Amino acid sequence: MCKKYETLTEEQQQELLQKYDPEAGARKLMGIVGWIAFLGLLTFSLFQVYTSVFGVLTAQLQRSIHLGFALALIFLLFPARKKDRGKKHQVAWYDFILVGASVVVGAYWPLFIDALVNRVGRLTDMDFIIGLLAILLVLEATRRTVGLPIMIIAIVFIIYAIFGPYMPGSLAHRGLEIERLVHTMFYTTEGILGTPLGVSATFIFLFLLFGSFLIKTGVGEYFNDLAILIAGRSAGGPAKVAIFSSALQGTISGSSVANVVTSGAFTIPMMKNLGYRKEFAGAVEASSSTGGQLMPPIMGAAAFLMAEFIGIPYIEIAKAAAIPAILYFVGVWIVTHFEAKKTGLRGLSKEELPDRKVILKKLYLLIPIVAIVVLLMTGMSVMLAALYSIVISVLVSAVSKETRMSFRDIFDALVDGARTALGVAAATAAAGIIVGVVTKTGLGLKLANGLLDIADGALLPTLFLTMIASIILGMGSPTTANYVITSTIAAPAIIMLGVPDLSAHLFVFYFGIIADITPPVALAAFSAAAISGGEPIKTGIDSTKLAIAAFIIPYMFVLSPELLLIDTTWYYAIWMVLTAFFGMVAIGAGVVGYWFQKISWIERILAIGAGLLLIYPEGFSDIIGLVLFLGLIGFQFINKKHNTPKTQVSG
Repeated sequence: MCKKYETLTEEQQQELLQKYDPEAGARKLMGIVGWIAFLGLLTFSLFQVYTSVFGVLTAQLQRSIHLGFALALIFLLFPARKKDRGKKHQVAWYDFILVGASVVVGAYWPLFIDALVNRVGRLTDMDFIIGLLAILLVLEATRRTVGLPIMIIAIVFIIYAIFGPYMPGSLAHRGLEIERLVHTMFYTTEGILGTPLGVSATFIFLFLLFGSFLIKTGVGEYFNDLAILIAGRSAGGPAKVAIFSSALQGTISGSSVANVVTSGAFTIPMMKNLGYRKEFAGAVEASSSTGGQLMPPIMGAAAFLMAEFIGIPYIEIAKAAAIPAILYFVGVWIVTHFEAKKTGLRGLSKEELPDRKVILKKLYLLIPIVAIVVLLMTGMSVMLAALYSIVISVLVSAVSKETRMSFRDIFDALVDGARTALGVAAATAAAGIIVGVVTKTGLGLKLANGLLDIADGALLPTLFLTMIASIILGMGSPTTANYVITSTIAAPAIIMLGVPDLSAHLFVFYFGIIADITPPVALAAFSAAAISGGEPIKTGIDSTKLAIAAFIIPYMFVLSPELLLIDTTWYYAIWMVLTAFFGMVAIGAGVVGYWFQKISWIERILAIGAGLLLIYPEGFSDIIGLVLFLGLIGFQFINKKHNTPKTQVSG
C-alpha cells in the first residue's frame, strides 16, 4: 500500500505557477465574460484542429488568424498589472478595446488578402495603421504573458532598425524607415508572421494540445506511481522517483516551472519527510524538471522551431538529442545516488510502495506516447502524428471507467491546450520582430563576426561566449524566444567554424533551457525552493551541481558530432553510450566526493578528468579515460579493504 504524503493543493500549485511563470497568470473570469473566454479558447483549438485535418491555409492567413486569436484571448485573460494575475478580476474597459483591436489585426489579412497581394509592398494609410497596431499589440501581449525581458529585447531591436545610421562602428547600417519596418513586420513572412509564429500556428499548438489531452487521462499521476514502483526502494529512492517522473512529465509539459510545480508538489514533500535537506529536495526536482524539455520524443517547443530553421524533420532532431538527454538524466541520477550514499539517505519501504498489480494494469496509459514515437518514425508529418495521438489518447482513456474522458473533459482539454499556447504564440510573434530586424539589417552576420573576433576565431572561446549569452538571455525569457535570438545571432558564429548546423543549434538550445536552474535568476530552482521551503540561491547552486552533465555534454557533441549520431555507425554509437555512461559515473563521484566510500580531493580531480576523457567520443581519450577509471575503482576497493577493521574470532 502506497503511503500518502502531504502534498500541495491545486490552489497552492496555481499560486506558485503565477509567481514564477508569467504564462500561468490568467484571470479567473466568471459569468458572460467567462463564457466568452471559454468559447474563444475552444474555437481557437477547433480552428487549429480543422486546418491540421483539411490542410493548413496559406502562410499569411494561417499565421494572422492564429495571431488574432492569441492576442484577443491574451488581452481578455491576462491583466495589465502583475498584482491582478490569477484573481477573480473583471476585465478592464481598455482591455476590451485591445481585444477588439486584436480581432481587427487578425482579420485584416483574411479580409483583404487579394488587395494586399496586389499592392506588392505599397502600403495605404490603413495598412500602415493596422501594421503598426499589430507591432504594439504583440509587444504588450508579450509583456503580459512571458514578461518584460523579451519585450525589452524586441524594442531594442526595433530601435536599432530605425536608428541604424547612428550606431557605432560595424553595427551601423542604412536604417529602416518606419513604413518599411511596418511592412516587413506585418506584411511579409520575415517579421511577426515569420517562421517562429508559423511553427506555433502548426506543430507546437498540436503538441501542446496533445499534452493537455494526456493530462486529462490522468497520466501525470500515473508517472509518479510508476516512478515510485521502479526507483522507490533504492538508495535515495524518493529523489530518483523525482528524476524518473520529471523525465516522463517533460513529455506533457513544455515549461520547466510547470513541470516543477506539477511533479514537485508530490515528490518534494516526500523527500523532505524522509530526511532530505530542503535545498537538495528542491534541487533534485528542479534539475530533473528542467531536463524534461531535453528529453525526446516530445522536447521543448524550441525543438520544433529548430526543425524549421535547419530544414530537417523533427524526428531527426529527436533522434540526435536522445543520447545527450539520456546522459543528462544519467548524470542527475548518479549525482543523486552518490549524494544519498554519502549522507545515508534511505529509500522507501515496501509498505510505502504502490500496488504493483494496480500500476501494471494502467500501463495502457502510455500507449499514446508510444504511438506518437512510432508514427513519427514511420515518416508521418508532425501535425498528423500529433493529431492521431490525440485521438488515440481519447480512445485509450475509455479502457477504464477511472480514466475515461467525458465530453466535458474533451472540451476542457481543447480549452486548456489553447490557453497553454497563448504564451508561445506571443513569444514567437515577438521573436519574429527580432528575426525581421536581423534579416533586414544584416545584424546576425555582424554579431557573429564580432563574436569570432572576440574569441580570436577559436572554437572553445566562441562556445563559452555563446553559452554565457544563451544563459543570460534564458534568465526570465521563454525558451522559444531565447532559442530564436541565439540561433540567429550566436549559432552562425559556431557554424562558421565548421560545426554542423544541428550541433550548433542544439548547443544554444541546451543552454537556453539550463538557464532555468542557473543562478542568479533560476526560475525552476526558485519555484522548487518555494515548495521545499529552502533557500532559493542555495537550491539553484545545488541544481547546477546535480545538472553538471548539462554544462559538459553540449561541448562534447560540438567537438564530436558522433554523440548526435551524425556520420557514425550503430556499434560505435553503442560504444559511445557505454564510455559516456562510465564517464558520467566518474564525474558524479568527483562532484559529490563519494564513490564506494568518501574520496580525497586528488581522487575527485582524477575522477572528473577520467569522466571527461570517457565522454569525449574519441578512441585514444576513451582508452586513457578507461584505464584511469578502472584504476580509481581498483584503488577504491583496495583502500576500502585496507580500512575495514578485521573481525576478532575467539576460540
